[in-house]
Amino acid sequence: MFDVAIVGAGPVGLAAAIACKRVGLSYVVLEKGCVVNAIFEYPTYMGFFTTAPELEIGNHPFVTGHDKPDRRDALMYYRLVTQREELNVRLYTEVKRVHAAPAGFTLEVEAQDGSGDVVEARRVVVATGYYDNPLQLGIPGEDGENVSHYYTEAHPFMGLNVTVIGAGNSAADAALDLWRGGANVTMIVRAPELKPTIKYWVRPDLENRIKEGSISAQFNSQVVEIHPEHVLVQRADGTTWELPTHFTFALTGYRPDLSFLSGLDLAQQADECLVLDGHYQSTVPGLFVVGSAGFAGKTNQVFIENGRHHALHAVAEIERQLAPLREEVLSGR
Repeated sequence: MFDVAIVGAGPVGLAAAIACKRVGLSYVVLEKGCVVNAIFEYPTYMGFFTTAPELEIGNHPFVTGHDKPDRRDALMYYRLVTQREELNVRLYTEVKRVHAAPAGFTLEVEAQDGSGDVVEARRVVVATGYYDNPLQLGIPGEDGENVSHYYTEAHPFMGLNVTVIGAGNSAADAALDLWRGGANVTMIVRAPELKPTIKYWVRPDLENRIKEGSISAQFNSQVVEIHPEHVLVQRADGTTWELPTHFTFALTGYRPDLSFLSGLDLAQQADECLVLDGHYQSTVPGLFVVGSAGFAGKTNQVFIENGRHHALHAVAEIERQLAPLREEVLSGR
């Protein structure tokens, strides 16, 4: 039995693992993809909003030649930290269900080859983030080959008609990058204007491109069907029209997926955020949720920068809770 099972090998989960290692808690990190899988799924040339020191974990310096690191810098940094700390990470191992047990928790896991296993731990730290669970539009054609909820890069779309659904940071970045890569871009925005949360240095660029007609933006509109050669757009008055489209990026946001915890009956607030105490412990004693995973209604407020500190608070509390047990083991009682 481990002292701690950590679900998710993103920056926050890795920070929790390092904290466990530093205080002598036995642990395992269970990750259904690769190390920092969400960052791996980011747009190919994406740059972070923040500086390198605010992304550091375990007091390992994040050295980069840029003012702000990019995706490649981050992948290298977190990969090297994992290797140098020799963290106990089981990759491509998905946690399917977490059960409460007399001594803590039992986690049902599934390996990449489909084989199952069981992991036992006295405490669980959930650090799964939200980026691998896009909000579905629930419209015909959304699962087509010409649709994606993740943006990569502009190169394959030169000369093509591309529709971008959304009006936040992801949609803004994708629309600008696609336009600069030679695509014919149309943004479909349900609201009457772009989201106010768009990065302050990106918003004027996008607004100017829309104003000059380089990027088309249809406000008070929504895509109601996606077809191989067009999307069906509905205006606020209920009328529809066909927009010629070769590819559609549905960049409408993401939400944490905690379905693997469904049997534990976690208390939740009205905004879908979990009820957590000051140490990020849930209403199930011994189960901690750190980073953005517990903040479904506030995903725009929890990032690597502050989520990494959640991990330290949680592990400090776990160490305190398990101290009597460790003393018993050391004394031989």
